Amino acid sequence: MIFHQIQSGTTVHGEEIKAYKTDVKSKKYIYLLAGTHGDEVEGVYVLKELFKWLKDDDQMDDQPIVVIPILNLDGYKAGTRVNAHAVDLNRNYPTTDWSGEFKKDKYNPGPKALSEPENQFLDELFEEYAPGIVLSFHTWKAMINYNGDSKDVAEFLNNHNNYEVAADIGYATPGSLGTYVPEKYDAGVITFECPTFNDDLSLKQIWEENEVGLKKLFENKHLLTKLC
Repeated sequence: MIFHQIQSGTTVHGEEIKAYKTDVKSKKYIYLLAGTHGDEVEGVYVLKELFKWLKDDDQMDDQPIVVIPILNLDGYKAGTRVNAHAVDLNRNYPTTDWSGEFKKDKYNPGPKALSEPENQFLDELFEEYAPGIVLSFHTWKAMINYNGDSKDVAEFLNNHNNYEVAADIGYATPGSLGTYVPEKYDAGVITFECPTFNDDLSLKQIWEENEVGLKKLFENKHLLTKLC
């Protein structure tokens, strides 16, 4: 596929948030996103490898895709979950359940919803290129969390990696992307939770256990593009 860099965003510290898009025009787009939490390097790595494959594959027709390789660059460089304002970007979206209250610093939702420049940039992209589905790569435990119209995508991926499929992760996530995108854009979200790498599991192995499923997902053009 052929991707071109589109408008960039800026982090709290002035780092450039890069975004890329295919030339396909559509009512809605497939979003690939990683690095919402800067310390979740596994998700960043998996998206990096997927994006490389998508760019190198010249056999598939282009699809309406927008890619943001790392949203929280300040946190990624610092190795922190939160951004440079100490805000959890995945608690900062203007959802109906957003709240300024938090018990743990790592869940700090910010002074108000959509206060952070990283999320403001992402929402500007959503406004210009409406999401049909968002695949947001994270790290926690092997799980595919789905919100909105995305259960079939979660189950498709599960057939290849056997990750737990869950509509509810077991605790409240006010202000999350998984709530915001279905509410505002009537689109699905896959929160793709990678396992944590350690002495027994490398980043390369995490990619390899997901490689077939992710590639087949994009080769199965109908499954994603029906949402666009």
